[in-house]
Amino acid sequence: MADSPSFIKAAFLLPANLVGLLTAGASSLMTGEPLPALVALGVEGLYLGIVPSMKRFQRAVRAKGGTEEGDPARKEVDALLSELAPSQREHYQVLVGLKEKILESYRRLPGGKVLATDSEPRLDALLTSFLRLVAALNHHRTYLNSTDREQLEKELRALEAEVAQEANPRLKDVKEKRLEILRKRVGRFQQAGESREVVSHQLAGIEDLMRLTHEQSITIRDPETVNRQLDVVSAEVQATDETVREMERFMDFQDEISKPLPHGTRVR
Repeated sequence: MADSPSFIKAAFLLPANLVGLLTAGASSLMTGEPLPALVALGVEGLYLGIVPSMKRFQRAVRAKGGTEEGDPARKEVDALLSELAPSQREHYQVLVGLKEKILESYRRLPGGKVLATDSEPRLDALLTSFLRLVAALNHHRTYLNSTDREQLEKELRALEAEVAQEANPRLKDVKEKRLEILRKRVGRFQQAGESREVVSHQLAGIEDLMRLTHEQSITIRDPETVNRQLDVVSAEVQATDETVREMERFMDFQDEISKPLPHGTRVR
């Protein structure tokens, strides 16, 4: 990614990270022992190898940058759109067009300008949730397509056989820990597939809700009905954001357990 150095810099400059490095450095200076500083540098290397690559961290960095220059919500939308395929961006633009038609219908109601102004942030939140879901779905597809499930299951069976025959207690303990991770990875293939199906239905639900809101806005005459419609929109935003958080937690876990050991070593 072109702007990956900025993510590494942002991760390095996090207060908690700087405090940890300074503490380790001070400890080495006070004791005259280089070990604390060496350990801290090793941990720092792993930290900078994992955190800057997490999508959730990247979006947080982009959003923070938006507070300094421009609208943070716009920054997030632009960042999400940049990750999508052209056809997905076109689909999003169709929903944006529906939003504009809905607001135009609201403006024709008594007090419509105020009503439209109050409604737009909630509709925008729903569209942003749509983008987050599409991005999450893409990440899941990448995970499912890039990992060879059959190879992973074969590796799991081979390791199970090794553990059963391992006589060295220390090696057996290490292999059992890796075995536990492999079992979780295999088990999560099914979870990933189920999550992908849930997201697909939620995306369709958001599109249906936008179209229904547009259809109702054409004939609506009562501003109170608009408020009820927007309550439904807000509820959908909350449900969608919770799904995105669950998927991000899932993918963050996958990113961490899929990291190879230093120098690509594997326990055998």
